[in-house]
Amino acid sequence: MATDNKVLDKGGAVREGEELDAKAVSEWLRGQGVDVVGEPTVTQFSGGASNWTYRLQYGGDGDGQDLILRRPPKGTKAKSAHDMVREYTVQKALKDAYPYVPKMVALCTDEAVIGADFYVMERMEGIIPRANLPKGIDLDPEQTRALCTNVIDALVELHQVDYKEHPDLVTLGRGDGYCERQVSGWDKRYVKAKTPNVPSFALVRQWLGKHTPADSKTCIIHNDWRFDNVILAADDPTKVIGVLDWEMATLGDPLMDLGSALAYWIEEDDNIVMQQSRRQPTHLKGMMTRDEVVAYYLKQTGLAVDNWTFYEVFGLFRLAGIVQQIYYRYYHKQTSNPAFKNFWLIVHVLHAKCLKLIAQYEGEALFNTHVQPHLKEMGVDATTIEQLPSPVQKVVKGILPKGYFAKSTDASDE
Repeated sequence: MATDNKVLDKGGAVREGEELDAKAVSEWLRGQGVDVVGEPTVTQFSGGASNWTYRLQYGGDGDGQDLILRRPPKGTKAKSAHDMVREYTVQKALKDAYPYVPKMVALCTDEAVIGADFYVMERMEGIIPRANLPKGIDLDPEQTRALCTNVIDALVELHQVDYKEHPDLVTLGRGDGYCERQVSGWDKRYVKAKTPNVPSFALVRQWLGKHTPADSKTCIIHNDWRFDNVILAADDPTKVIGVLDWEMATLGDPLMDLGSALAYWIEEDDNIVMQQSRRQPTHLKGMMTRDEVVAYYLKQTGLAVDNWTFYEVFGLFRLAGIVQQIYYRYYHKQTSNPAFKNFWLIVHVLHAKCLKLIAQYEGEALFNTHVQPHLKEMGVDATTIEQLPSPVQKVVKGILPKGYFAKSTDASDE
């Protein structure tokens, strides 16, 4: 399957205020024994909201070093900047056991070079599937299914890596109790980031706390597994050749990794709000449904699950927490990025999806008895729903279990 150069993932112009001192980087690289000649052409990738990513192209196409540099944004506190060390160390340690990791070149912890920690790796040339496949790539349903299967297989393969073989991987995690720590951690983060126009998630948080399972096993998890973090082969866009963005990788429960990944898995018939926030091409004909992904993953790994709903609800709640943390910054005028203006609407839809899954798990009658202790929060939540723009309100009311909304309305009338 031949592919022209137009579909390959490329950087664009460097954003204002995010310029890179390429000369200082080149001098530093030479000091590390890296053979770079002259000064590079520097471009910047648009993806990734946290760390800045640059391409350093030395010489012409194919006859010089082609490198990627990652650094934290300006103003990042030292603790966060340490992510560069972690990201570099994880990938360097994983490279031998997991072929999809880019080859690390060098790590710099001397802030005098460019003002922050950074690392350099070899560029993997290929296609990154974002919300839509690049123009010029038209996969039929069979090829789409192959792409889907290959992406899940790469996750399965990561979860099979024997992390105990490498000391740098062993120190990544905190041992048993990962599920419990995650539920408790995201509970606190959501409460801290809550604004008056989003739901309390009181029932969801309580339900997750009560249904937290023991860890199914401990392994290396990516923690941000999405199609736009994989690189596909230029000559065969169904084949995975690379996996990017390892800043959240840790030791943890693989089912939590899968649940978090599925929160981004928007299907062809999902509601309009989720479709508009889609970040990967999981809507294409031939893609597995979320249920099919879970069944396939469990079959490939041999893991058994008593309550899959827990992992799916956790994934949606975690995503709501991530989205709300970003929106909190917009709400409090810490950022003026217009892309974040309507993130609170997504939080409402994720909340409704969580409640629907819990209601399906508990059964309608039991669900309504779970609702009773939270009439106060429910009244508040009902009021925020009434303030939603009518198309979003219609979506949310269409997802919410009937018993929930009826009780919410009663509570707000008291």
